Amino acid sequence: MDCMFTAVVNIGQLVSVAGPAAPRVGEGLGELGIVEDGALLVEGDRISAVGRYADLKTVIPAEAAVVDAEGRCVTPGFVDAHTHLVFAGNRAAEFEQRIAGATYQEIAAAGGGILKTVALTRAASEDELLVAARRHRDWMLRGGTTTLEAKSGYGLDRETELKMLRVIRRLNAEGPVRVVPTLLGAHTVPPEFADRRAEYVRFVSEELIPHVAAAGLAQYCDAFCDDHAFTVEETRAVLAAAKWNGLKLRVHAEQFRSGTGADLAAELGAVTADHLETATCETLEHLRAAGVQPVLLPGSVFALNMTQYPPARKMVEAGLAIVIATDFNPGSSPVPSMPFMMSLACVEMRLSPAEALSAATINAAYSLGLGSEIGSLERGKQADFLIHEFTDYRELAYFMAAPARPRVFVGGREVSS
Repeated sequence: MDCMFTAVVNIGQLVSVAGPAAPRVGEGLGELGIVEDGALLVEGDRISAVGRYADLKTVIPAEAAVVDAEGRCVTPGFVDAHTHLVFAGNRAAEFEQRIAGATYQEIAAAGGGILKTVALTRAASEDELLVAARRHRDWMLRGGTTTLEAKSGYGLDRETELKMLRVIRRLNAEGPVRVVPTLLGAHTVPPEFADRRAEYVRFVSEELIPHVAAAGLAQYCDAFCDDHAFTVEETRAVLAAAKWNGLKLRVHAEQFRSGTGADLAAELGAVTADHLETATCETLEHLRAAGVQPVLLPGSVFALNMTQYPPARKMVEAGLAIVIATDFNPGSSPVPSMPFMMSLACVEMRLSPAEALSAATINAAYSLGLGSEIGSLERGKQADFLIHEFTDYRELAYFMAAPARPRVFVGGREVSS
Protein backbone atom coordinates (compact mmCIF):
# COMPACT_ATOMS: atom_id res chain seq x y z
CA MET A 1 0.00 0.00 0.00
CA ASP A 2 1.28 3.48 -0.86
CA CYS A 3 2.30 5.66 2.05
CA MET A 4 -0.19 8.42 2.87
CA PHE A 5 2.58 10.95 3.60
CA THR A 6 5.54 12.14 1.54
CA ALA A 7 8.20 14.43 2.93
CA VAL A 8 10.39 16.36 0.51
CA VAL A 9 13.50 17.34 2.43
CA ASN A 10 16.91 18.90 1.83
CA ILE A 11 15.45 21.61 -0.41
CA GLY A 12 18.13 24.23 -0.83
CA GLN A 13 15.74 26.86 -2.19
CA LEU A 14 11.99 26.32 -1.85
CA VAL A 15 10.22 28.80 -4.14
CA SER A 16 6.70 28.62 -2.75
CA VAL A 17 5.18 31.59 -4.65
CA ALA A 18 2.95 31.85 -1.57
CA GLY A 19 0.94 35.01 -1.15
CA PRO A 20 -2.55 36.49 -1.21
CA ALA A 21 -5.43 34.50 -2.65
CA ALA A 22 -5.39 36.53 -5.87
CA PRO A 23 -3.30 36.94 -9.00
CA ARG A 24 -0.05 38.79 -8.42
CA VAL A 25 0.24 42.37 -9.63
CA GLY A 26 2.77 45.18 -9.35
CA GLU A 27 5.55 44.56 -6.86
CA GLY A 28 3.76 41.39 -5.71
CA LEU A 29 4.59 39.78 -9.04
CA GLY A 30 8.22 39.55 -7.97
CA GLU A 31 7.62 38.21 -4.46
CA LEU A 32 8.22 34.46 -4.52
CA GLY A 33 7.97 33.39 -0.88
CA ILE A 34 11.41 31.75 -0.93
CA VAL A 35 12.32 29.43 1.95
CA GLU A 36 15.96 28.41 2.37
CA ASP A 37 16.72 24.90 3.67
CA GLY A 38 13.09 24.04 3.16
CA ALA A 39 10.80 21.04 3.28
CA LEU A 40 7.36 20.04 1.99
CA LEU A 41 5.01 17.60 3.67
CA VAL A 42 2.44 16.04 1.38
CA GLU A 43 -0.60 14.09 2.59
CA GLY A 44 -2.22 12.14 -0.21
CA ASP A 45 -2.18 14.53 -3.15
CA ARG A 46 -2.25 17.72 -1.05
CA ILE A 47 0.37 19.86 0.60
CA SER A 48 -0.06 19.76 4.37
CA ALA A 49 2.96 21.82 5.46
CA VAL A 50 5.57 24.12 3.91
CA GLY A 51 8.54 25.69 5.66
CA ARG A 52 12.05 25.32 6.94
CA TYR A 53 13.08 21.74 7.58
CA ALA A 54 14.22 22.71 11.08
CA ASP A 55 10.64 23.77 11.85
CA LEU A 56 8.89 20.83 10.16
CA LYS A 57 11.05 17.86 11.05
CA THR A 58 9.16 17.19 14.27
CA VAL A 59 5.80 16.93 12.45
CA ILE A 60 6.95 14.59 9.67
CA PRO A 61 5.39 11.17 10.43
CA ALA A 62 7.85 8.34 10.95
CA GLU A 63 6.15 6.32 8.20
CA ALA A 64 6.39 9.12 5.61
CA ALA A 65 8.13 8.35 2.33
CA VAL A 66 11.13 10.66 2.03
CA VAL A 67 12.22 12.42 -1.16
CA ASP A 68 15.69 13.96 -0.98
CA ALA A 69 15.88 17.15 -3.07
CA GLU A 70 19.69 17.09 -2.74
CA GLY A 71 19.94 20.78 -1.94
CA ARG A 72 18.29 21.81 -5.20
CA CYS A 73 15.61 24.35 -6.08
CA VAL A 74 11.93 23.39 -5.86
CA THR A 75 9.18 25.40 -7.58
CA PRO A 76 5.51 24.88 -8.42
CA GLY A 77 4.83 23.05 -11.67
CA PHE A 78 4.36 25.31 -14.67
CA VAL A 79 0.87 26.22 -15.82
CA ASP A 80 0.66 26.78 -19.58
CA ALA A 81 -2.52 28.82 -20.10
CA HIS A 82 -2.58 29.00 -23.91
CA THR A 83 -1.85 26.04 -26.20
CA HIS A 84 -3.12 24.54 -29.42
CA LEU A 85 -2.09 21.07 -28.33
CA VAL A 86 -4.23 18.91 -30.63
CA PHE A 87 -3.41 18.86 -34.33
CA ALA A 88 -2.27 16.52 -37.09
CA GLY A 89 0.91 16.85 -39.11
CA ASN A 90 3.17 19.88 -39.05
CA ARG A 91 4.00 23.00 -41.06
CA ALA A 92 7.75 22.61 -41.42
CA ALA A 93 7.51 23.66 -45.08
CA GLU A 94 5.99 26.99 -44.03
CA PHE A 95 8.78 27.42 -41.50
CA GLU A 96 11.15 27.23 -44.44
CA GLN A 97 9.00 29.68 -46.44
CA ARG A 98 9.09 32.23 -43.63
CA ILE A 99 12.88 31.94 -43.48
CA ALA A 100 12.89 32.79 -47.20
CA GLY A 101 10.83 35.91 -46.52
CA ALA A 102 7.14 34.97 -46.72
CA THR A 103 4.96 36.51 -44.02
CA TYR A 104 2.43 34.71 -41.84
CA GLN A 105 -0.37 36.63 -43.60
CA GLU A 106 0.95 35.80 -47.09
CA ILE A 107 1.13 32.11 -46.29
CA ALA A 108 -2.42 32.17 -44.91
CA ALA A 109 -3.73 34.01 -47.99
CA ALA A 110 -2.23 31.31 -50.21
CA GLY A 111 -4.19 28.58 -48.44
CA GLY A 112 -1.50 27.64 -45.95
CA GLY A 113 -1.34 28.52 -42.31
CA ILE A 114 -4.22 27.43 -40.14
CA LEU A 115 -6.12 25.98 -43.10
CA LYS A 116 -3.28 23.57 -43.87
CA THR A 117 -3.55 22.16 -40.36
CA VAL A 118 -7.34 22.12 -40.63
CA ALA A 119 -7.16 19.81 -43.66
CA LEU A 120 -4.74 17.44 -41.94
CA THR A 121 -6.72 17.42 -38.69
CA ARG A 122 -10.02 16.77 -40.41
CA ALA A 123 -8.47 13.75 -42.13
CA ALA A 124 -7.04 12.26 -38.92
CA SER A 125 -8.95 9.84 -36.72
CA GLU A 126 -9.63 10.60 -33.08
CA ASP A 127 -7.11 7.98 -32.00
CA GLU A 128 -4.48 9.40 -34.35
CA LEU A 129 -5.02 12.85 -32.90
CA LEU A 130 -4.74 11.43 -29.39
CA VAL A 131 -1.37 9.87 -30.18
CA ALA A 132 -0.08 13.16 -31.60
CA ALA A 133 -1.44 15.23 -28.73
CA ARG A 134 0.01 12.83 -26.17
CA ARG A 135 3.43 13.31 -27.76
CA HIS A 136 3.09 17.09 -27.51
CA ARG A 137 1.84 16.81 -23.93
CA ASP A 138 4.83 14.67 -22.99
CA TRP A 139 7.25 17.26 -24.35
CA MET A 140 5.63 19.79 -22.04
CA LEU A 141 5.56 17.44 -19.07
CA ARG A 142 9.26 16.70 -19.40
CA GLY A 143 9.93 20.43 -19.17
CA GLY A 144 7.85 20.80 -16.02
CA THR A 145 4.35 21.72 -17.24
CA THR A 146 1.82 20.06 -14.94
CA THR A 147 -1.34 21.91 -16.06
CA LEU A 148 -2.19 23.26 -19.49
CA GLU A 149 -5.05 24.77 -21.43
CA ALA A 150 -5.80 23.23 -24.85
CA LYS A 151 -7.92 24.69 -27.63
CA SER A 152 -9.80 23.18 -30.52
CA GLY A 153 -9.84 25.26 -33.68
CA TYR A 154 -8.28 23.04 -36.34
CA GLY A 155 -11.59 21.48 -37.29
CA LEU A 156 -13.88 24.41 -38.07
CA ASP A 157 -16.71 21.97 -38.64
CA ARG A 158 -18.92 20.21 -36.11
CA GLU A 159 -17.40 16.74 -36.45
CA THR A 160 -13.75 17.74 -36.14
CA GLU A 161 -14.21 20.36 -33.43
CA LEU A 162 -16.02 17.77 -31.31
CA LYS A 163 -13.35 15.20 -32.15
CA MET A 164 -10.62 17.54 -30.92
CA LEU A 165 -12.48 18.33 -27.72
CA ARG A 166 -12.99 14.61 -27.07
CA VAL A 167 -9.22 14.11 -27.45
CA ILE A 168 -8.64 16.87 -24.89
CA ARG A 169 -11.09 15.18 -22.53
CA ARG A 170 -9.36 11.82 -22.95
CA LEU A 171 -5.93 13.36 -22.31
CA ASN A 172 -7.19 15.00 -19.14
CA ALA A 173 -8.76 11.75 -17.95
CA GLU A 174 -5.59 9.72 -18.47
CA GLY A 175 -3.36 12.25 -16.66
CA PRO A 176 -0.98 13.03 -15.19
CA VAL A 177 -1.20 16.54 -16.68
CA ARG A 178 -4.41 18.46 -16.01
CA VAL A 179 -5.79 19.68 -19.37
CA VAL A 180 -8.37 22.50 -19.45
CA PRO A 181 -10.53 22.53 -22.62
CA THR A 182 -11.33 25.60 -24.74
CA LEU A 183 -13.53 25.78 -27.83
CA LEU A 184 -11.91 27.84 -30.62
CA GLY A 185 -14.44 27.39 -33.39
CA ALA A 186 -13.80 30.99 -34.43
CA HIS A 187 -10.14 30.45 -35.33
CA THR A 188 -10.49 31.32 -39.01
CA VAL A 189 -13.17 30.98 -41.69
CA PRO A 190 -12.95 27.52 -43.32
CA PRO A 191 -12.71 27.32 -47.11
CA GLU A 192 -16.23 26.01 -47.60
CA PHE A 193 -17.55 29.22 -45.98
CA ALA A 194 -15.09 31.59 -47.69
CA ASP A 195 -17.92 33.49 -49.42
CA ARG A 196 -20.39 33.00 -46.56
CA ARG A 197 -18.67 34.49 -43.52
CA ALA A 198 -21.90 35.50 -41.82
CA GLU A 199 -23.24 31.96 -42.16
CA TYR A 200 -20.11 30.54 -40.53
CA VAL A 201 -20.39 32.97 -37.62
CA ARG A 202 -24.03 31.93 -37.26
CA PHE A 203 -23.03 28.24 -37.29
CA VAL A 204 -20.44 28.74 -34.54
CA SER A 205 -22.74 30.94 -32.44
CA GLU A 206 -26.05 29.10 -32.82
CA GLU A 207 -25.06 25.47 -33.42
CA LEU A 208 -21.53 24.63 -32.34
CA ILE A 209 -21.34 26.60 -29.09
CA PRO A 210 -24.67 25.38 -27.67
CA HIS A 211 -23.79 21.77 -28.56
CA VAL A 212 -20.35 21.95 -26.94
CA ALA A 213 -21.69 23.70 -23.84
CA ALA A 214 -24.53 21.20 -23.39
CA ALA A 215 -22.09 18.29 -23.74
CA GLY A 216 -19.69 19.79 -21.20
CA LEU A 217 -16.79 19.52 -23.64
CA ALA A 218 -15.31 22.96 -22.94
CA GLN A 219 -14.96 25.38 -20.05
CA TYR A 220 -13.93 28.34 -22.19
CA CYS A 221 -14.66 29.77 -25.61
CA ASP A 222 -11.98 31.65 -27.53
CA ALA A 223 -12.04 33.61 -30.78
CA PHE A 224 -9.29 35.01 -32.99
CA CYS A 225 -9.99 38.69 -33.61
CA ASP A 226 -7.68 39.89 -36.36
CA ASP A 227 -7.62 41.19 -39.93
CA HIS A 228 -7.17 37.70 -41.40
CA ALA A 229 -9.50 36.02 -38.92
CA PHE A 230 -12.65 37.64 -37.46
CA THR A 231 -13.74 41.25 -37.12
CA VAL A 232 -14.62 42.80 -33.79
CA GLU A 233 -18.33 42.54 -34.56
CA GLU A 234 -18.05 38.90 -35.67
CA THR A 235 -16.05 38.12 -32.54
CA ARG A 236 -18.66 39.88 -30.39
CA ALA A 237 -21.40 37.66 -31.83
CA VAL A 238 -19.43 34.49 -31.11
CA LEU A 239 -18.38 35.44 -27.58
CA ALA A 240 -21.80 36.78 -26.64
CA ALA A 241 -23.28 33.41 -27.65
CA ALA A 242 -20.64 31.61 -25.60
CA LYS A 243 -21.35 33.75 -22.56
CA TRP A 244 -25.09 33.12 -22.97
CA ASN A 245 -24.39 29.38 -23.01
CA GLY A 246 -22.34 29.50 -19.80
CA LEU A 247 -18.83 29.34 -21.24
CA LYS A 248 -16.13 31.64 -19.91
CA LEU A 249 -14.31 33.79 -22.43
CA ARG A 250 -10.75 34.10 -23.75
CA VAL A 251 -9.79 36.22 -26.78
CA HIS A 252 -6.89 36.25 -29.26
CA ALA A 253 -6.46 40.02 -29.55
CA GLU A 254 -4.18 42.79 -30.84
CA GLN A 255 -1.56 40.40 -32.23
CA PHE A 256 -0.85 42.23 -35.49
CA ARG A 257 -2.85 45.46 -35.17
CA SER A 258 -4.28 47.49 -32.33
CA GLY A 259 -8.06 47.76 -32.11
CA THR A 260 -8.59 44.05 -32.74
CA GLY A 261 -10.34 42.60 -29.75
CA ALA A 262 -8.81 43.72 -26.46
CA ASP A 263 -11.43 46.38 -25.75
CA LEU A 264 -14.06 43.78 -26.62
CA ALA A 265 -12.51 41.43 -24.06
CA ALA A 266 -12.93 44.16 -21.45
CA GLU A 267 -16.48 44.93 -22.58
CA LEU A 268 -17.62 41.30 -22.34
CA GLY A 269 -15.75 40.46 -19.14
CA ALA A 270 -13.41 37.92 -20.70
CA VAL A 271 -11.08 36.09 -18.35
CA THR A 272 -8.08 36.71 -20.60
CA ALA A 273 -6.93 38.69 -23.62
CA ASP A 274 -4.11 36.82 -25.31
CA HIS A 275 -1.20 38.10 -27.45
CA LEU A 276 -1.55 41.92 -27.11
CA GLU A 277 1.64 42.70 -29.01
CA THR A 278 0.11 45.94 -30.34
CA ALA A 279 -2.04 46.92 -27.35
CA THR A 280 -2.09 50.62 -26.49
CA CYS A 281 -1.81 52.15 -23.01
CA GLU A 282 -5.49 53.13 -23.21
CA THR A 283 -6.47 49.54 -23.94
CA LEU A 284 -4.32 48.28 -21.06
CA GLU A 285 -6.25 50.54 -18.71
CA HIS A 286 -9.55 49.11 -20.02
CA LEU A 287 -8.27 45.58 -19.37
CA ARG A 288 -7.15 46.48 -15.86
CA ALA A 289 -10.48 48.11 -15.01
CA ALA A 290 -12.36 45.03 -16.25
CA GLY A 291 -10.10 42.55 -14.43
CA VAL A 292 -8.96 40.86 -17.66
CA GLN A 293 -5.65 39.00 -17.42
CA PRO A 294 -3.22 39.47 -20.32
CA VAL A 295 -1.73 36.20 -21.58
CA LEU A 296 1.59 37.01 -23.22
CA LEU A 297 2.95 34.68 -25.89
CA PRO A 298 6.56 35.57 -26.69
CA GLY A 299 7.10 32.26 -28.48
CA SER A 300 4.96 33.34 -31.42
CA VAL A 301 6.82 36.65 -31.77
CA PHE A 302 10.12 34.75 -31.69
CA ALA A 303 9.06 32.01 -34.12
CA LEU A 304 7.56 34.48 -36.60
CA ASN A 305 10.81 36.47 -36.51
CA MET A 306 8.97 39.61 -35.46
CA THR A 307 10.31 42.34 -33.23
CA GLN A 308 7.29 43.78 -31.40
CA TYR A 309 6.79 41.89 -28.16
CA PRO A 310 3.88 42.61 -25.81
CA PRO A 311 4.52 45.69 -23.62
CA ALA A 312 4.93 43.62 -20.47
CA ARG A 313 6.62 46.30 -18.37
CA LYS A 314 3.80 48.75 -19.09
CA MET A 315 1.33 46.05 -18.08
CA VAL A 316 3.08 45.44 -14.77
CA GLU A 317 3.23 49.17 -14.09
CA ALA A 318 -0.49 49.42 -14.91
CA GLY A 319 -1.33 46.75 -12.32
CA LEU A 320 -2.29 43.97 -14.71
CA ALA A 321 -1.98 40.32 -13.61
CA ILE A 322 0.10 39.11 -16.54
CA VAL A 323 0.45 35.48 -17.61
CA ILE A 324 3.15 33.85 -19.74
CA ALA A 325 2.24 30.90 -21.98
CA THR A 326 3.72 29.04 -24.95
CA ASP A 327 1.00 29.38 -27.62
CA PHE A 328 2.27 25.96 -28.70
CA ASN A 329 0.95 25.32 -32.22
CA PRO A 330 2.22 23.96 -35.55
CA GLY A 331 2.51 27.31 -37.31
CA SER A 332 3.37 30.44 -35.39
CA SER A 333 4.79 28.93 -32.18
CA PRO A 334 6.03 25.34 -32.38
CA VAL A 335 7.55 25.90 -28.95
CA PRO A 336 6.44 23.66 -26.03
CA SER A 337 8.89 24.93 -23.39
CA MET A 338 7.74 27.13 -20.53
CA PRO A 339 11.33 27.75 -19.33
CA PHE A 340 12.16 29.11 -22.78
CA MET A 341 9.10 31.39 -22.54
CA MET A 342 10.54 32.68 -19.28
CA SER A 343 13.87 33.38 -21.00
CA LEU A 344 12.13 35.32 -23.76
CA ALA A 345 10.02 37.20 -21.22
CA CYS A 346 13.16 38.31 -19.41
CA VAL A 347 15.34 39.14 -22.41
CA GLU A 348 12.74 40.59 -24.78
CA MET A 349 10.03 41.90 -22.43
CA ARG A 350 12.29 42.98 -19.55
CA LEU A 351 10.57 40.97 -16.86
CA SER A 352 12.68 39.86 -13.92
CA PRO A 353 13.12 36.11 -13.46
CA ALA A 354 10.86 36.32 -10.41
CA GLU A 355 8.11 38.12 -12.33
CA ALA A 356 8.36 35.60 -15.15
CA LEU A 357 8.04 32.69 -12.73
CA SER A 358 4.94 34.15 -11.07
CA ALA A 359 3.41 34.74 -14.51
CA ALA A 360 4.12 31.12 -15.47
CA THR A 361 2.65 29.61 -12.30
CA ILE A 362 0.25 31.36 -9.93
CA ASN A 363 -1.08 33.98 -12.36
CA ALA A 364 -1.56 31.36 -15.04
CA ALA A 365 -3.43 29.20 -12.55
CA TYR A 366 -5.82 32.05 -11.75
CA SER A 367 -6.42 32.65 -15.46
CA LEU A 368 -7.76 29.07 -15.63
CA GLY A 369 -9.90 29.39 -12.49
CA LEU A 370 -7.47 27.16 -10.58
CA GLY A 371 -5.68 29.64 -8.35
CA SER A 372 -7.00 28.01 -5.19
CA GLU A 373 -5.80 24.57 -6.36
CA ILE A 374 -2.41 24.97 -8.04
CA GLY A 375 0.23 27.51 -9.01
CA SER A 376 1.93 27.88 -5.63
CA LEU A 377 3.19 25.58 -2.89
CA GLU A 378 0.84 26.27 0.00
CA ARG A 379 -1.06 24.22 2.54
CA GLY A 380 -4.19 22.65 1.05
CA LYS A 381 -3.16 22.95 -2.59
CA GLN A 382 -2.47 20.06 -4.92
CA ALA A 383 1.16 18.95 -4.65
CA ASP A 384 2.32 19.78 -8.17
CA PHE A 385 6.00 20.68 -7.93
CA LEU A 386 9.36 20.40 -9.64
CA ILE A 387 12.78 19.50 -8.25
CA HIS A 388 15.15 21.25 -10.61
CA GLU A 389 18.72 20.36 -11.53
CA PHE A 390 20.00 23.66 -10.10
CA THR A 391 19.96 25.57 -6.82
CA ASP A 392 18.77 29.05 -7.87
CA TYR A 393 15.41 29.73 -9.56
CA ARG A 394 16.99 32.42 -11.75
CA GLU A 395 18.73 29.68 -13.69
CA LEU A 396 15.37 28.73 -15.22
CA ALA A 397 15.50 31.80 -17.46
CA TYR A 398 19.28 32.21 -17.49
CA PHE A 399 20.23 28.90 -19.13
CA MET A 400 18.26 29.42 -22.33
CA ALA A 401 16.87 26.32 -24.02
CA ALA A 402 18.88 24.10 -21.70
CA PRO A 403 17.93 20.39 -21.99
CA ALA A 404 16.87 20.43 -18.34
CA ARG A 405 14.90 17.50 -16.94
CA PRO A 406 13.40 18.42 -13.59
CA ARG A 407 11.89 15.74 -11.42
CA VAL A 408 8.17 16.29 -11.91
CA PHE A 409 5.58 15.59 -9.21
CA VAL A 410 1.83 15.77 -9.84
CA GLY A 411 -0.45 15.31 -6.87
CA GLY A 412 2.56 14.32 -4.78
CA ARG A 413 3.59 11.48 -7.09
CA GLU A 414 6.68 11.55 -9.26
CA VAL A 415 5.79 11.11 -12.91
CA SER A 416 7.76 10.50 -16.08
CA SER A 417 7.05 10.85 -19.78
